[in-house]
Amino acid sequence: MTSLLVIIVLVLLAVALWQLTKIFDLTQVGASSDDSQVASDNDNNIQGYILFGFLAFIYIFTIYGLLKWGNLALHTPASEHGLLVDNLMNITWVLIFTVQVITQGLLYWFSFKYKGNKDKKALFFADSNKLEAIWSIIPSVVLACLILYGLYAWNNIMFVDKDEDVIEIELYAQQFKWTARYAGDDNTLGKANVRLIEGVNTLGVDMSDKNSQDDIVVSELHIPKGKKVHFKMRSQDVLHSAYFPHFRAQMNCVPGMVTEFAFVPTYTTAEYRELPFMVEKVAHINKLRAEKSVDLVAKGGTALDPYTFDYLLLCNKICGASHYNMQMKVVVDTPEDYKKWLSEKTTLAQDIKAAAAAEKPAAEGAAPTTDTAAKVIDTVKAVVDTVKAAVAKVAMK
Repeated sequence: MTSLLVIIVLVLLAVALWQLTKIFDLTQVGASSDDSQVASDNDNNIQGYILFGFLAFIYIFTIYGLLKWGNLALHTPASEHGLLVDNLMNITWVLIFTVQVITQGLLYWFSFKYKGNKDKKALFFADSNKLEAIWSIIPSVVLACLILYGLYAWNNIMFVDKDEDVIEIELYAQQFKWTARYAGDDNTLGKANVRLIEGVNTLGVDMSDKNSQDDIVVSELHIPKGKKVHFKMRSQDVLHSAYFPHFRAQMNCVPGMVTEFAFVPTYTTAEYRELPFMVEKVAHINKLRAEKSVDLVAKGGTALDPYTFDYLLLCNKICGASHYNMQMKVVVDTPEDYKKWLSEKTTLAQDIKAAAAAEKPAAEGAAPTTDTAAKVIDTVKAVVDTVKAAVAKVAMK
């Protein structure tokens, strides 16, 4: 309601200002005025200085933005290919920034220098081969080099040799959670199909496939440092995007097909937490949370818990109402800790057997109840029959 009143007041204020300008125009009747709609030299000078002011605003705001929010950008990459991605990104934004500074400066400078003047006449020429060559060849060469470097980076990042020693993990996306499936001892993921989803088999794994017997399904992703991990991704419902920001990795998860991505982690979770920039960042976040907690407690709320850094797997596609909450914790362990963690997990086949075993006693427990009910019914029928017979005998006498 308050918002509606504010909008109404703003509309009425705009109407009032419009009416005031009309009244002002009426008061100028008879005064000398230029109604030719042609810009004078004074108008051109004013427009030229306004353009310079806008150019200064662009440059100042750009520099301010870099100083103010530059520290929010991701820092040290946590994967081997991350440096290559960061280099490509840095080259791209430096080129864009340089071109922006030069072209914007030239645009506003020429607009000011060659502004309209009654003593000057505009020079018109149909074409200039030299200028056409300059602004066609230079951007083409720069873009070609950038694209070639991008293709080189992409091929290096995406290449996985079929004989390479990698860890096979499936990432399964659904609204609004992630599930991971490890290939087990044979390092081969079993077949899967959404039509096979039933009970604890929430990923639709084909348990008739021998490669599925040692697959392990978990809700928290663990990967070892220094080992290439090959992710195969599926989606159950809509388009999702598996995004590992600190590993500089992202790949869409498309319903009906399997996509893939691979990378080598270079920092364990514990090591990344100890990096100087991360220690400083966590301390700053916790300072803000402590200040916020004071206000919350004063209002009768609960204080915020301290922040601890963790790698995350996020969804980078707007996949529905709870898209913002679709994330999975990622833990990078030492190879030894990873093996220990994985050895403590049960396989999907064991989980299915355990679930079936849990259902069997329940089914068996229901049978005595049914038998007892049947016996009670038979007893009641016998009593009724006896009473009927007695009544019949009395009636005959």
